[in-house]
Amino acid sequence: GLVVVDPGSELAFLHDLPVGLMWGLGPATRARLAEIGVETIGQLARTHSGALTRLLGPAAGEKLAALSWNRDPRKLETHSRAHSAGAQSALGQKPAVARIIVPTLLHLADRVASRLRAKARPGRTVTVRVRFADLSAVTRSITLDQPISATAMLAEIAGDLVRGVLADNPHERTISLLAISVSYLEESFELQLELPLGLADEKRRPGTRKGLARFDADRAIDKIRERFGKQAVGYGTVALEAARSVPDEFRELAEKEL
Repeated sequence: GLVVVDPGSELAFLHDLPVGLMWGLGPATRARLAEIGVETIGQLARTHSGALTRLLGPAAGEKLAALSWNRDPRKLETHSRAHSAGAQSALGQKPAVARIIVPTLLHLADRVASRLRAKARPGRTVTVRVRFADLSAVTRSITLDQPISATAMLAEIAGDLVRGVLADNPHERTISLLAISVSYLEESFELQLELPLGLADEKRRPGTRKGLARFDADRAIDKIRERFGKQAVGYGTVALEAARSVPDEFRELAEKEL
């Protein structure tokens, strides 16, 4: 439905809402905020900006602090290009095991992430789709604090989502399709550096040293492929396993153009 907020009452409306309703705030960030007692947008607004920066990094901390006070510099656009990119691989009937899933997801992530980088449009929401032997399918997604376009980062996040799907469906032992899509793409995004806080997910945060190293490695791969072709270089797992686990004739099915 549609909610109308009277002018001048925006903060009163916002500050009673749970932080989980904020755009771009995923489960990991919500858990970190809960550790310091922040459950509502109002509590977030009253938290010192320095504490948020130490907890979440300067990019996420500054963004959430501004949003909690109803400050959003983004322009409202009524016309825009497609806001997702995806790829899928039909597998026939394959066992739901790591030797099939890992190279398939890395291959799909490589296809999607390379297109995101080519258009300079990283995305915040990662969605996976798992189809089982009986053609039933399950989707699962996560929204990240910062948009991503690094191949390994996307593959690992997708892997976590797929493992979650399989854990919730332990009776399903055969998969027939895997798909990855990235949405909420940024038209123009300036990556903000993050301090090395020793967080477990540091290599999945684009602004950290490890995250930047992953992106730089991908850009090096992109440049080699531009000169010598897509098959000139790639990730080892994909090169060794993808030909068996992902038939060539299915690799470009249902890919969404940017």
